[in-house]
Amino acid sequence: MLSSNLYFYPITISPVIVIHTRINFLYRATGIDFQPINFLKLIGTIIFLLQVLSMQTDHLLKHRITNWLQSALLLLGMILLLAMPGWFLGGPLFMIGTVASGIFLLALGPKIPPRLLLGMYGGRRLTPYDAPQLYTLAQELAKRAGLLQTPVLYYIPSQIINAFTVGKRTDAVIAITDGLLRQLTLRELAGVLAHEIGHIRNNDIWVMTLADLASRMTHALSLLGQLLVVINLPLFLLTKTSLSWLAILLLILAPTISALLQLALSRTREFDADLSAVNLTGDPQGLASALVKLERQHRGLLERLLTPDRHSPEPSLLRTHPRTEERIQRLLSLKPKPPASASFVPSLGEATFQLPPHFIRVRRKPHWHITGLWH
Repeated sequence: MLSSNLYFYPITISPVIVIHTRINFLYRATGIDFQPINFLKLIGTIIFLLQVLSMQTDHLLKHRITNWLQSALLLLGMILLLAMPGWFLGGPLFMIGTVASGIFLLALGPKIPPRLLLGMYGGRRLTPYDAPQLYTLAQELAKRAGLLQTPVLYYIPSQIINAFTVGKRTDAVIAITDGLLRQLTLRELAGVLAHEIGHIRNNDIWVMTLADLASRMTHALSLLGQLLVVINLPLFLLTKTSLSWLAILLLILAPTISALLQLALSRTREFDADLSAVNLTGDPQGLASALVKLERQHRGLLERLLTPDRHSPEPSLLRTHPRTEERIQRLLSLKPKPPASASFVPSLGEATFQLPPHFIRVRRKPHWHITGLWH
């Protein structure tokens, strides 16, 4: 996923100013009557109303509402975590400035051109001449998704079964690996393309860029706050200033909590992209079949042969994607449903995609490259 590079300049703050202007986060009294219980009541009311609404809708829409609610709450939590160190460090004005600067960096920060990023993977553009069937699928799916233009397709020379999207909604690029093109049927490829186009339609790239920016800024402000604690600690001891250890603990844990929320948000957006794919193709089985092949490869041949019953999955909290089994279960719970126009996916059957002869099959195993990328 594409994200902006952030640059933080050194800030010099006098310990005396920190203590005597109420900039530091160690005072419990802020002078503002903030009642968290009212905020929690508001959130609870919204959750209840959305749950009632979801009970009156079909299974697909119910999942969409749940995913939207989870995404909104997770993103709100990350923004609040970003605002908290700003509040502790400098009060309301500093907090507002922190959030505003984050929005400014997101809007005007430098962006990596998709071509440059995909060049790091050794990618090259797939033309309609190279892949007429794929472009036909992509054009139809983009039309159904309401996109103004069809995403450009790129070929990545890697045995890994994978696809990902970079760029903005107006210049989105879908990268597809050699392994995915050679091992999936056209029906499965349609599901994968629909999943990626779902990310584009849902503006997931922008959402995850915002989440990444909030997480990075939270980490930077947390480090700044901890540094100020260390600098001012002798003065606090001499003046016997009362410290809020809860505030210090929250400041220390804020980056970790923000990172976990970012991972949870990523998993939620993946679920929503799956549902978007079903909405576009009307065929949950195609994407589910592709996920089975992807999971089979990721487990690895050696693990399946030597320790088939000792697979130790990555903890759920530390995953960027939901468990494949859970994704497949959700997909299969959705009944095949034609989209707005007649579904073209069942007609694809078990047909496979054939790359042109000048795309030589990749033989080398995936490995780490000098760029730090694995492919």
